[in-house]
Amino acid sequence: MDRRYFVKTIGAAAVLPYISAFAPPQKSFIDKLLPAPIGGGFSMKDYWVWCGSVIKGEDKRYHMFASRWPKYLTMSPHWLLNSEIVRASSDKPEGPYKFEEVVFEKRDRKYFDGLVTHNPAIRKHGDTYLLYYLGVTYEGQIPDKSYQERDWSPRCDEIYHNKRIGLATSKSIFGPWERKDNPILLPREDNWDRIMTTNPAPCVMPDGSVYLVYKSRTVMKNGVFHLGLAHAKHFNGPYERLKDQPLFDLNVEDPFLWYQDKKFHIIMKDMSGKITGENHAGVYATSKDCLNWSLAKPPKAYSRTVLWDNGTTTHQGAFERPHLLMENHKPTHLFAATGDGPGGFWNSKNTWNMVTPLKL
Repeated sequence: MDRRYFVKTIGAAAVLPYISAFAPPQKSFIDKLLPAPIGGGFSMKDYWVWCGSVIKGEDKRYHMFASRWPKYLTMSPHWLLNSEIVRASSDKPEGPYKFEEVVFEKRDRKYFDGLVTHNPAIRKHGDTYLLYYLGVTYEGQIPDKSYQERDWSPRCDEIYHNKRIGLATSKSIFGPWERKDNPILLPREDNWDRIMTTNPAPCVMPDGSVYLVYKSRTVMKNGVFHLGLAHAKHFNGPYERLKDQPLFDLNVEDPFLWYQDKKFHIIMKDMSGKITGENHAGVYATSKDCLNWSLAKPPKAYSRTVLWDNGTTTHQGAFERPHLLMENHKPTHLFAATGDGPGGFWNSKNTWNMVTPLKL
């Protein structure tokens, strides 16, 4: 039946439920995902690889900043004790990416990032590259082949409290990088984010100001993760909270924040599965002011069940630290740290950064 005749015959008010039934369901971020290329992304045979963030360099090639630590150490907890940030490159966004260099060497323990760098997030404003990251320092022996932390020891709990967000800048994707001697955002005593600041998700605006989403928690044991929001008028800071309380009353982490079509967008990991129906799947939400957010309907942004470009499907042991490649202010590819499994990254034998092209 012609819809115009139907509306005219029984009245617009009466037909509204029928029109909504005919309308297609609202699409969420997950509908943009295309099959992931086998052999794409970045892996290293003798290293655990995590946290891939990609940008196009001044050479018109694609550069991934990632975390790695040697496989003679266990995957966890050594991301917290032995991680370093490296750069890899590729002629195309899907990769495969080839290792190029270690970006940050260890430095004196007195610095907040003296022994560990992790969670890179690469951005650019004007002619300056901005590399946000997690830095850690600690006392005691640095684990090596002869000595390892094999469990989440009391020492690891102490180190966990030392997680801080840093920023390094460079005029070239090849460096050199100027690291700040102090973190750009500290925890707050007697507040929900008193333990740490980590998982930086910066959104650099055209005027050079930055909205920075970060992760923290109130208690170490059995505490949920929450996301907070800070802002700086210039990327050099200072960074100040825009909201005293968490952005969401949700157990989420691993945010990626961007601005597109006059609104903010965020994807993040559903820690419990209560939002998306799948443990560690992705959540997608939007906001006009970066303070008041609406979950998409449906809210799922990505799944640990991955369709590959050879037609096979796997359920990954992990799918974390999502990052988007932005070109012309639009996302073109989703990168994620992944591992074989099952049972999460604790049981992975291999980890790497995979890539999923997006429908444009």
